Amino acid sequence: MDQASLLKEKIRQGFILEKVEDMNDEYLEFLKQTLIIVGDTELLSAPPLLSVYDQAPTLNNKITALAVIQDEIGHAHIAYRLLKDLGVDTDELLYNRKPHEWKNPYAFDFELSNWIEFGVFNALFDRAGYTLLGDVFQHTSYGPWKRALVKVDKEELFHLRNGESIMRWAMAKPDLRDDVQCAVDWMFLMALEFFGVADNLKSRNQQLEYKLKGKTNDELRQVWLSTAVPFCEEVGVKIPAHYDESTGKYVLEVPFPCKFDVENKRWLFDQPDTWENVVKRFKKRGPQNKQFVERIQRGALELEALRREAS
Repeated sequence: MDQASLLKEKIRQGFILEKVEDMNDEYLEFLKQTLIIVGDTELLSAPPLLSVYDQAPTLNNKITALAVIQDEIGHAHIAYRLLKDLGVDTDELLYNRKPHEWKNPYAFDFELSNWIEFGVFNALFDRAGYTLLGDVFQHTSYGPWKRALVKVDKEELFHLRNGESIMRWAMAKPDLRDDVQCAVDWMFLMALEFFGVADNLKSRNQQLEYKLKGKTNDELRQVWLSTAVPFCEEVGVKIPAHYDESTGKYVLEVPFPCKFDVENKRWLFDQPDTWENVVKRFKKRGPQNKQFVERIQRGALELEALRREAS
């Protein structure tokens, strides 16, 4: 049995890895890739949320919004701190990568339009984060990450509950219901894209075999739908999905994936797409990608410039 197979068997039997010496090169590489995606996702959620922070209708809403943003930055710190322990130069990662090289979800490359979108962002996107990281917390074979996720799991739940609260409040006001519907119309499928390409297109399953996650992409999509759909139905938001009793699964009523009108933030349901094209869209990045990354990097770059002037 080769080294990779031996480690996978140990993990299958319950072995928890605590340090680099426990890993083979393949495990280490997949762990780094996963943590970079998680760190980038958490950190790059802050700029779009900040884009409408000043529209919060009450002081309590502003305090809660700042708490959410602070949590997201803290979650990013956890991922990058773990990466540093794994030998990654996190200063290089954070401050010298080009904007298009970041691995955050495509949905985070857009400014939000109003305060209602802040709530829908929390209710749908943080629900995706809660689903993904909850699965990692339950199944991961990397001990330091599992322990760190105890805190993250509780805070992501707080974020999605905040989003639900804002959506319920807005749906109770006739003049805001259209804003909720418009936000859900573009964000619902964006949240489903968080989980990655369809299972039948995945040629390698190392993340599952090394227990860096427990469920497949499509299984995680079903977990997300199992709470997102009932909630949206409860508050009266129209969504392109329903539960199919004959299959015991949630099904979409529109093509997925399909093409997306970036300028108008609108799905083109009459134009089905392929996952290959979706990945190309991801790599091309969204309209505020450069602006948001530069906002993250600006302070460190300005400080470095001052240091050069002083030396």
